[in-house]
Amino acid sequence: MQSNIGLIVEERATNIGNFMVGRLLPFREKRAVGPFVFIDHMGPACLEEYQNVDVPPHPHIGISTLTYLFDGAIFHNDSLGNAVEIKPGEVNWMTAGKGVVHSERTPEYLRKQDKFLHGFQIWIGLPKEMEKSEPSFFHYDKSEIPNWEEDGINYKLIAGEIEGKKSPVQVHSPLYFLEIKTKEAQKINIGERLFGEVGMYVLSGTVKVEGNEYGTKQLLIAKNPSLCEFETNGETVIYLFGGEPFPEERFMFWNFVSSDKDLLEKAKENWKAQNLEAFPKIPGDDKEFVPLPEPPFKSKK
Repeated sequence: MQSNIGLIVEERATNIGNFMVGRLLPFREKRAVGPFVFIDHMGPACLEEYQNVDVPPHPHIGISTLTYLFDGAIFHNDSLGNAVEIKPGEVNWMTAGKGVVHSERTPEYLRKQDKFLHGFQIWIGLPKEMEKSEPSFFHYDKSEIPNWEEDGINYKLIAGEIEGKKSPVQVHSPLYFLEIKTKEAQKINIGERLFGEVGMYVLSGTVKVEGNEYGTKQLLIAKNPSLCEFETNGETVIYLFGGEPFPEERFMFWNFVSSDKDLLEKAKENWKAQNLEAFPKIPGDDKEFVPLPEPPFKSKK
């Protein structure tokens, strides 16, 4: 029987300034899974009292960003005036549209003590007609995220929709970001509830697919989501990322994503010139910014 695993993407260590992450997307052979164009696995990391996350103000266009933490905290500031601490289990959803600026830092009360950080940083492409829309921001408490149990298997629909369940997160295209947890060995056949493209990431434990065992630090991409079937080995945590792909290709330069290369060039010019009409300052965090990368610049792989 032919395998339903079309590609295995290995997590690649990447430095994002003062913090190492494991990059899953984009990948040279697979630039996106459904509308998901970028996935970083942060940590798990123990930061000492002198180590803090400080990502200064930087811009985005053409995407929604989703931050989801398992451990630790990040303080989000943006040019829309939002200032929110992100805690484990909460969903931070910012739609950049035509342009937004934000910063991500260790909260003030944690900056002089040891702390942990672990989670996902995700970019989700926007439909072509929304790429120049007004930016927006939503923050969801963990109590708002659908969480249920079926046959001893725990599910959490962090964003999007699957058959019979829908997250309140204000997504802009058909997608799903689903957590699956088991405490003992289980056979899971979820394919009939999925659609589009799907990738599976094992956060902890192992899964067996078609007789082969897979562990952490790998994104398994299925050829056909309707055939998504696997077995867990016991205490296992899995994430499924997927949805309908866009009909147009998405291009990426640094923090900018668009189906139109001219929009990327304009965003580069505006950020380099610090055009405040295109990219306003962040209230309370306006003393520094991440400069536009200069050539030679290598695309994220």
